[in-house]
Amino acid sequence: MTVEEVIAKKPNGLGIRHLQVIMMFLALLLAFSMRVNLSMGIVAMTDPDGENTFDWSLSIQSMILSSFFWGYIVLQIPGGVLASRFGGKILILICIGVNSLITLLIPTAARLGDWQMVCACRVLQGLSQGFIYPSLHTLVAKWVPLEEKGRLGTVVYVGGQLGTAFQHIAAGFIADLWGWPAIFYVTGTIGAIWTIVYIIIGSSSPQESRFITSEERLYIQTSLGQIGGHKRYKTPWKAIFTSMPFISLIIAHCGQNWGHWTLITEIPSYMSKVLGVDIKHNGIISALPYLALFVLSIPNGFVADYILKKKWLSITASRKLFNSIGAYGPAIALICLSYTPADVVIATSLLVVVVGINAGHFAGYILVHIDMAPNFAGQMMGITNFFANIISLITPLAAGAILQDESDPSEWRKVFYVSAGVYILCNTIFVIFATSEKQPWNEVEENIRSQK
Repeated sequence: MTVEEVIAKKPNGLGIRHLQVIMMFLALLLAFSMRVNLSMGIVAMTDPDGENTFDWSLSIQSMILSSFFWGYIVLQIPGGVLASRFGGKILILICIGVNSLITLLIPTAARLGDWQMVCACRVLQGLSQGFIYPSLHTLVAKWVPLEEKGRLGTVVYVGGQLGTAFQHIAAGFIADLWGWPAIFYVTGTIGAIWTIVYIIIGSSSPQESRFITSEERLYIQTSLGQIGGHKRYKTPWKAIFTSMPFISLIIAHCGQNWGHWTLITEIPSYMSKVLGVDIKHNGIISALPYLALFVLSIPNGFVADYILKKKWLSITASRKLFNSIGAYGPAIALICLSYTPADVVIATSLLVVVVGINAGHFAGYILVHIDMAPNFAGQMMGITNFFANIISLITPLAAGAILQDESDPSEWRKVFYVSAGVYILCNTIFVIFATSEKQPWNEVEENIRSQK
């Protein structure tokens, strides 16, 4: 039976692969909810007019908020190796399970150990969330057929943005109704429920699933070239780090994080100091850009798959097209934002456009890891995410060095121009050097054959 014959017999309706994608989407939604809940919760936790609050200075609050990333960076690359060796299921369970438990304990930790104990909790959360992207990339590489990678891959990765939006909207209402500890209790409880459900229905690959039909398993395996059983390969570290297409992925990921974290960390100050609106205290305005990103990402994924189905573009050209939309579009919008008059509606609208258009990257560079070397997608994502999150730490420092007067629009213009320049430069390198062609080092000398 030929590949075309098998693909033509694609199972009708929804299958187990769709259920796995939904669970991965929810995992990332919950991971980001637990990542950002303290950003919203700390406002209520330090409210002098509230009950059971803390007298934490701004420097202590900043230390608490940054402590997550102290742990997050550490396990990115090891997470990719472990996901490849043990499968994505166990690592994603560790990530969400540990984060849910710690989230439930944060109110008690704050009361018993003050800010020092909260920092310790956040470091542990960051450590376990170091597994999230490597394990998800490994799972997507095993579960999502090539013909559906654009739309289903996008569904998975947009979960983080929707989790951020939901947390921004919900945290204030939850704190008003039940007090600030409920922010952590609600998120932690939902995460614990997800963990129990995923233990039952989750699987590292179609080969290991107890619920998948043989027809759907064969469809996925044939599409991904996995017929003949799952093999484990020795990671070709030298080949990966000396591959110019992969280096261009690192650069693209770093450029994405520079622009994204400039928006997340600096736009609240811009809106406050220049436009007179403190969006940190306005959950709806804070959530709008992330909701726009979610809304625009789904059609992006479908269009990307449709283009490939019709063979209008090669996989490489399609990935570069959508990544360019996600990078050049925000660059232009940021330049426009720098000349926007002091009008909240116009500025907010442009901010929504900047973040919304950035949805293109979900059908862009983020899938190229899997295209290039599906056997090492987890390791590759761990590497690019490691460097990209170093950029996340540098970005606010760079903006702080540029800004001499936060109320001066011309100073902010410099910040936006730098971000736009980084978007353009990094994506241009990606367009020149990246490829979705499967690399020869994807199948190196076999190391271990899975017995499953």
